[in-house]
Amino acid sequence: MTTEFPPAQTEQALLERYAAIACDKQNDLYEVIGDNSWNADMDAGTISFGPDLAFPLQILGTFSHSSKTWLWAWANAQSNLPAQLLSQAEQLRAYGEQHGIEILAVSEFDATDMDLHVIGCIASGMFGASGYYLANYGQGTMLVTVKSEQIDQLPKNDFARITTAFPQVISTFEMHHRPAFIQYVTQKGYPITETDDTVSTAVDFGTITATFDHLGRLANLNSRSS
Repeated sequence: MTTEFPPAQTEQALLERYAAIACDKQNDLYEVIGDNSWNADMDAGTISFGPDLAFPLQILGTFSHSSKTWLWAWANAQSNLPAQLLSQAEQLRAYGEQHGIEILAVSEFDATDMDLHVIGCIASGMFGASGYYLANYGQGTMLVTVKSEQIDQLPKNDFARITTAFPQVISTFEMHHRPAFIQYVTQKGYPITETDDTVSTAVDFGTITATFDHLGRLANLNSRSS
């Protein structure tokens, strides 16, 4: 089941929509690639992590370790990147221009390591990627998304995953907890039941209930098997 949400109007709203889903995907990605080194073939449009682990990639941009600046791939004329590998970066640019989201629309800006994860989460979620990868090449880091059925088809235990992934995400990123939780579980296809201070969802073989304080911050996350 696919849940349609209205377009997110801010960087924060995009992060709240996609960060937890992206966390799930990152766990799956690293279960497959481990700590293997990477190699990109721009002509083939793939990134590989060994002879049997080659995945189609999209290049989002690069982060300079010396200047601490981010440069979107669509603005990187010097590198002569293949146009077909810039589709997602171009779509994010168009989205950013349409909704006034600066991080997506400005070609280059002062950045931090966390900004790479924010962009990676947004792209991974928005485009249904299998994950994002920070490819360190010494002078900088190239941020890419990958797509692979091998990653997507890993067995998933959402009952256990939701209760571990969501606390991890809200401890990593500043966000509004309640809407982020609702979007996370509904994107996974699980119906929700709400009260003033709780959001409950039936997942696989049990029920997960998130309790929030008066500011909408997560106070408790409980799971109960059926």
